[in-house]
Amino acid sequence: MTAPQQVELIQAFRFKVTLTRSPGPAASAGPPELGDGLFAECSGLELEADIRELLEGGRNNGVIRRVGRVKLVPIVLKRGMFLASAGGYADTALWDWLTGMVNGALPIPRYDGMVEVMAPGGSRQVARWTFLRALPSKVTGPSLNARTGEIAIEELRLVHEGLKLEGP
Repeated sequence: MTAPQQVELIQAFRFKVTLTRSPGPAASAGPPELGDGLFAECSGLELEADIRELLEGGRNNGVIRRVGRVKLVPIVLKRGMFLASAGGYADTALWDWLTGMVNGALPIPRYDGMVEVMAPGGSRQVARWTFLRALPSKVTGPSLNARTGEIAIEELRLVHEGLKLEGP
């Protein structure tokens, strides 16, 4: 009798997010990279298929189901606000991206993203999602409270044009 194979589970606490400028007409707009992977939370790594139900006349014991479009969920990234340089001012790159778009700055830079989950020791990548041509749909500043002493957290919500869990 052989021993059962031990299964390694993926742990979600060690990950890195990279945002690099998408190729295309706006490839020269905006910085080549946004953020530096230092996000504390990442959610929205999901796809949902839109299934259409067709009712066929005379068929009362079932329905026909067809695949429709995929529904893409916004990716939400949260990170602690930090200073752009030692003794400097808060890093404004995420806010600049959204406010530039809202103010009509053209071309609008888009960013491709990669979310890498690392093994607990950080020695190897165990999963990788990629998303394409993201635009900011919302930036949220920190909740400020003088009584708590917590780190200021900002949130970036990204809409994108495709998400994929890459193979090894």
